[in-house]
Amino acid sequence: MLKTLLSITITCLLCSTTMAKKVLLDPGHGGDDCGAKAKIWHKKKLNIICEKDLTLKIAKEIRKYINQSKRHTAYLTRITDKAVSLDKRSKMADHIKADIFVSIHLNATTNKSASGFETFYLDNHDDVAVQKVEMVENKDSSGEQKEINSILADLVVERVAPQSKRLGQSIHDAISTKLQKRYKLKDRGLKPGLFYVLALSKRPSVLLEAGFMTNHSEALLLKDQWFQRVYAKNVARGIIKYLDSNTNPNLF
Repeated sequence: MLKTLLSITITCLLCSTTMAKKVLLDPGHGGDDCGAKAKIWHKKKLNIICEKDLTLKIAKEIRKYINQSKRHTAYLTRITDKAVSLDKRSKMADHIKADIFVSIHLNATTNKSASGFETFYLDNHDDVAVQKVEMVENKDSSGEQKEINSILADLVVERVAPQSKRLGQSIHDAISTKLQKRYKLKDRGLKPGLFYVLALSKRPSVLLEAGFMTNHSEALLLKDQWFQRVYAKNVARGIIKYLDSNTNPNLF
């Protein structure tokens, strides 16, 4: 009887270890790269809020919720306000043998009434509106390196697009239900996007745009600690649901 119980215990432990996955979370921008900016008056003083600071806070919250689950482990591409190149992010994903890559960003546009959240998964497309977002997020690449990244992106997309879409759908469904119900935020949808930061990770990946820094009321919400926690908790739920249901072996 004791031998049987020990056998079952060991088997369960082995299964648990085998099923555990690694998530690499990427807080957008950092260092000299502020990312999108919001101008907010507080106590008669104009404050400039940087995307890089808010994405780091949100990413840390997502990491906390994933690690609290005890089922999977989350890591960050940066834990402080520093710049991290696309190449270093890619190498980090390889180094920790990440199963998925999730990049966290905040949106911006000249149209100050634009609002809402959206989720991009790595894939090709011909959507002009999405191309405008790509121009902003891919601006770190230029010249020969941009051409190399473009070729690599084409090679990677074919391999990981289906899993990236499944990951994106799981996350988007989780955040959409909560954000629309509690905050009445506009759901801009799940969309394909050819972002170099995703392609260079060489694994199932998504890029999240939590809201618009250029929309005053939304910027106030994005800097709110409680909103950050609600958003992060539901992103984590979507990630965990995907990882728990994904029976395919690691693609890399």
